[in-house]
Amino acid sequence: MQRRHLIAGGLAAATLPGLTFAQGIEKPKVTIAVGGKNLLYYLPLTIAEQLGYFKAEGLDVTIADFAGGSRALAAVVGGSADVVSGAFEHTVNMQFKGQPMRAFVLQGLAPQIVLGINPKTMASYKTIADLKGKKIGVTAPGSSTNVMVNFVLAKAGLKPSDVSIVGVGAGSGAVAAMRAGQIDAMSNLDPVVTLLQRSGDMKIISDTRIVAESEKVFGGPMPAGCLYAPQPFLDRNPNTAQALTNAMVRANKWIQAAGPGDIIKVVPEGFLLGDRAVYIDAFMAAKGALSPDGSFPAKGADTAFRALASVDKDLAAAKLDLNAVYTNAFVQKANAKYPKG
Repeated sequence: MQRRHLIAGGLAAATLPGLTFAQGIEKPKVTIAVGGKNLLYYLPLTIAEQLGYFKAEGLDVTIADFAGGSRALAAVVGGSADVVSGAFEHTVNMQFKGQPMRAFVLQGLAPQIVLGINPKTMASYKTIADLKGKKIGVTAPGSSTNVMVNFVLAKAGLKPSDVSIVGVGAGSGAVAAMRAGQIDAMSNLDPVVTLLQRSGDMKIISDTRIVAESEKVFGGPMPAGCLYAPQPFLDRNPNTAQALTNAMVRANKWIQAAGPGDIIKVVPEGFLLGDRAVYIDAFMAAKGALSPDGSFPAKGADTAFRALASVDKDLAAAKLDLNAVYTNAFVQKANAKYPKG
């Protein structure tokens, strides 16, 4: 009799997954803030949304798109969003500022940020030192693309104040700024980078889409895109966080098994920047830097701290609890539940 009830319950779960998972979810309606949703950096978020993985977990997710990661973070700090889909290093910065945030599922093994110069305005470029006094485009000031610039400059003996940082967004505006010569260099992501590279409007000087190069640049594993939230949100809504993690882990695994044709069918047309071939090239370039299972590397927080500390003396002197900026607890449960995605 008990076995029959179990079988019946299993059939109901298969038929109505949303209703089944919704039981116990503290906050079924969740707003996720993201800075540049079209970027391959955030591809797992788009896949989870487009393939209905959030709905399958009993969630009604709204994704609010901003010009850069720093603005997405501001939305959560201001209370207009619950969770950030953004760069991991923001969790370190926020602990330093006394506003604890914790990352709970990884999207990117490496930042996938590319720093390149404008061949039109910097035809005689030779070394990073040549960037002194130049205008460098980033998605938004204070975002991870800005952090990457600061870090690369610091390694070359330059300060952030030695250049002018210009927010250009993560889409057609960034492409236009580079092509018009309004900026001398740019730190951005795919598909913007691949589009500019293919048209000869950008010459790459540092490429963290390649995991090995990222580890060389940052001196260790540098976790990138992830979902993170204020610690009080996770404390109050553990089942909601688990549902979000389940959806993202499924998306990560789907991407690893997907080919370019699969991706093109799922992502919105507007993400392709008018050129499917460019998007396919960008996907192939970025795929290796996306997380296979959502897990954070053990030394990732240390790497992020070092990157930020290299340009912030106050942060460098701070005593932070880096174990508190991330957790793999939700990811472990999600992988146990969805071993194959």
